[in-house]
Amino acid sequence: MEQKFAEVPEDLWKRVAPLLPRERSKPKGGRPRVPDRMILAGILYRLRTGCQWKALPECFGSGSTCHRRMQQWVRARVFKRAFQDLLQEYDRRRGVQWKWASLDAAIVKAPKGGAAPGRIPRTGRNPE
Repeated sequence: MEQKFAEVPEDLWKRVAPLLPRERSKPKGGRPRVPDRMILAGILYRLRTGCQWKALPECFGSGSTCHRRMQQWVRARVFKRAFQDLLQEYDRRRGVQWKWASLDAAIVKAPKGGAAPGRIPRTGRNPE
């Protein structure tokens, strides 16, 4: 199992680990906690492959454990702080051209179609 930890590079792990919430103590015992680094490797695997949580390989722990921990980390703003930290590091090293931005969008027909003149609409009113 240790080999899968290589999925999270050491330099990335050193930046992310301090941002993770501390584990709560379990005075009554319970199951041993799946290591955070293994969970992060599972989250990154899912992001790369697009697989379902339940289809994660067992080496990352259960898919539901990975999903639950990811939700906890989202609420704790771990990913937002990691992104900000890494973006600042990239800006320091290479520089980000902040004045340039791009936005891409697409406009498509409603999946059920709109109403033709004189027909009953098949979609609801725009809630504006």
